[in-house]
Amino acid sequence: MMNPPLPVVLETPKPSDQASLWSKNRQSLLGDRRAMRRGDILTVVIELDEEAEISNATSRSRSNSEEMAVPQMLGIPQRLDEELPDGASMSNAVELESQSKSGGDGSVSRSEQLTLRVAATIVDVLPNGVLSIQGSQELRVNFEIRELLVSGYVRSEDISRQNEITYDKIASARVSYGGRGQITDVQQPRYGQQVLDMVLPF
Repeated sequence: MMNPPLPVVLETPKPSDQASLWSKNRQSLLGDRRAMRRGDILTVVIELDEEAEISNATSRSRSNSEEMAVPQMLGIPQRLDEELPDGASMSNAVELESQSKSGGDGSVSRSEQLTLRVAATIVDVLPNGVLSIQGSQELRVNFEIRELLVSGYVRSEDISRQNEITYDKIASARVSYGGRGQITDVQQPRYGQQVLDMVLPF
């Protein structure tokens, strides 16, 4: 007896979205190109324009006066007065007077302006989806080097469609901008002077 033929299963072709304008692929026209994985690169925009001014004044004064007189004590003050030089008396045995006054005035004024852009790399993705970023930039002109370092934690939803994030959205942000070279060395005091400044009390 012959077995009945097995049914033929036709494979349905899977829809391909390689050429679709609505593809979710990051390489497509409308794909999300924001950094979200380890190794991706995003741009950190640092724009500082801050001013702070603090002023305070304090004033304090105090006046104290104390006096203790011993005019009669078994006649002892009178007997001692005879032995004391002219003008001295035991009638006012103890007399204290003090006066103090202090005043202070202080003010702080600060103004900062800084505009920088640096590319940073995602070095780690935390379990909650927060991205850890680090970036560095080094520029050398003749014998002077300028170095910019930035690090912190960002949320993927805070990254703009241009794959940029501003410094105020970076948690635990650390931004270091400085330089080294001949000009920087001239602006610093000599090592001997720095040692004297630490040792000398005045």
